[in-house]
Amino acid sequence: MSRFLFLAAASCLLASGVPAAGAGGEHPLVGRYEGSDRVAAATTEYDEVRLISGPIREGAQAADAPGWTRVEGRSELYYYRLPTGRSSLEVQRNYEASLSANGFQRVFSCATSDGTCYITREGRVPDTAPYGFALAFDAAPELPKLDGDFIRNFFGTNARHLLMRAERPDGTVWASVTIAEGSHGPHAFVRVVTAKAMETGRIAFVDARQMEQAIAKDGRVSLYGILFDFDRDAVKPESAPTIAEIAGLLRADPALKLEVVGHTDAKGGAQYNLDLSQRRARNVVKALVAGHGIDPSRLEARGAGANEPVASNDSEEGRARNRRVELVRRS
Repeated sequence: MSRFLFLAAASCLLASGVPAAGAGGEHPLVGRYEGSDRVAAATTEYDEVRLISGPIREGAQAADAPGWTRVEGRSELYYYRLPTGRSSLEVQRNYEASLSANGFQRVFSCATSDGTCYITREGRVPDTAPYGFALAFDAAPELPKLDGDFIRNFFGTNARHLLMRAERPDGTVWASVTIAEGSHGPHAFVRVVTAKAMETGRIAFVDARQMEQAIAKDGRVSLYGILFDFDRDAVKPESAPTIAEIAGLLRADPALKLEVVGHTDAKGGAQYNLDLSQRRARNVVKALVAGHGIDPSRLEARGAGANEPVASNDSEEGRARNRRVELVRRS
């Protein structure tokens, strides 16, 4: 008899570090294992998620590293405390059987205990330690903590991982089920990603007059029309209209000097974000100088990283507000 429940009504003890999900229960296509408690949940309307889709090389998480699939879309994350007395193998197979019944196809499954989660170099003994896998899984992107501890520390003795996908009318759905065994007790970390295109046209265009008014009032203005690719510092061509408006602002007031400040969200390391934001700010200055003939002495580039947020980094909406270029009046 299957131990799997769909849309089960379970009380949710919301753990620190993970925001509560909205009203509702489990994901309708995935459900939860019978007897487990959903201890936390979070939803992001649009994000980039890296899913483990094959054996990985421990410590390799670059874009071209083997064993990873990048997916963009709606991401739903669920943390479950599993019942004692049930093996992780039984839990994994129940999830797989239930997902298969819902039209999902298996992409990859593994267990660290038998070395199938890792790429084994020729002549080497297969790696069976769970921490390397857990470290990679926890950083793609980094998962919110549970009970004040990093998710990677829940994998003390073994890890099992299952990735399945289904083609649905509203897009490809990926279901990642990762089961941890260790001193914290057995847990399942379930992520469901529905691939979809990002909603565009949500950033208001700010023209030179609006910039002038904001700077006169507040001494600064935040701009969201200067765009960069993920993890890149090159100014995208779509930024040209906003760059042109900044140049117009500077030409209209020859005495105006500006600090161009790059800001990121809180994903990634603090020093990395600081460096990335500095490089982005410098490239905005270069675009103004090289493309519009602005005197470089009137501009100063600064990177603030994630140190000056204007919204919470706990939601994609907040992170989008924090990713910005700011113009600050210099004396």
